[in-house]
Amino acid sequence: MPRSTVARIDLQALRNNYLKACQRAGSAKAMAVVKADGYGHGIARVASALSDLAPKYAVACIEEAWAIRDAGLAQPVVLLQGVHAAEDIAECSGKAFEPVLHGESQLEWLLKGSHRPTFWLKVNTGMNRLGFRPQELPGVMENLEKTGALSQLQGFVTHFACADDTGSAMTAEQTSAFIKATSPWPTLLKSVANSAAHFIAGQPLFDWSRPGIMLYGGSPIVGKTGPELGLEPVMTLEAPLITTRVVRAGESVGYGSVWTARQDTLMGMVAVGYGDGYPRHAGTDTPAAVDGRRIRLIGRVSMDMLAVDLSNAPGVSVGDTVELWGRTVGVDEVATCAGTISYELLTGLTSRVPRIVQPSARQKPGAR
Repeated sequence: MPRSTVARIDLQALRNNYLKACQRAGSAKAMAVVKADGYGHGIARVASALSDLAPKYAVACIEEAWAIRDAGLAQPVVLLQGVHAAEDIAECSGKAFEPVLHGESQLEWLLKGSHRPTFWLKVNTGMNRLGFRPQELPGVMENLEKTGALSQLQGFVTHFACADDTGSAMTAEQTSAFIKATSPWPTLLKSVANSAAHFIAGQPLFDWSRPGIMLYGGSPIVGKTGPELGLEPVMTLEAPLITTRVVRAGESVGYGSVWTARQDTLMGMVAVGYGDGYPRHAGTDTPAAVDGRRIRLIGRVSMDMLAVDLSNAPGVSVGDTVELWGRTVGVDEVATCAGTISYELLTGLTSRVPRIVQPSARQKPGAR
């Protein structure tokens, strides 16, 4: 028998979160961001579950776009990182793959190719990772017009650096720079909104928004959890309790003996660790739950197991299921305790943990 450490996937929650994104996007359409294997939930699984709702998907690279096609889905797929080789341009053409071009080399590949796909241009409004600076845009557009490629241009995108911090002025500054840079071409489409931008009052979302982490129930806003934003957790990470024992006062548990019992304490070992993608830096007092009751981690997380304090859950026994994150303990809470963000936890879950679709009477028929 395999161990019962699993990640349960609630596809109805995913669909509800996508509809929440659409609601918050207003007149903008929402392309479902399913990169990084659907944020760790399975790209084919989540894309299929949204196939009757999402008019367009967004991924990082062409391999992920092909994963969507291999799942039998025909919606256009935006490649947010563009392409990584000249031959990929031709591969995008005719497949409804829409690369985002962000630099001169990609632009050169497009213009030299005989097959030109529909594409987007990325504008660098201040994040300074990728994209053409606003002052470079007129020259780029002139070049596209001269070479006959302008007709294939879908529109412009940018990416916000500080949208997760609602007190930052950076998002408004970037939005203003984007509007000014793209104003000479008012008929072309515009896309700026990551998940966080959906929660900024008065923030224009233009034509296409790009919800990512919010689809999976994680919070894109600093200081807020997903449920506080009205989002539902899609993944529940569960593992079995494999032993219990009383740790006597003065005794320690685990590597480094970093936790020592102040009094006799009922301790349990759970069959999950950093080899499964659970964060090693989630130390003592990180929450977990058993039978709906919140408990806490004690000591260091090992590769294959971790220890929990069962003082708040008397009567539990070996074989009982421990929730590491899900509906009782939010993934954002665990991420905060580990000094990271929910994005990393969800995408970092390893292949050792099976993803199992949670049965639901409301689940979309045929979702995998």
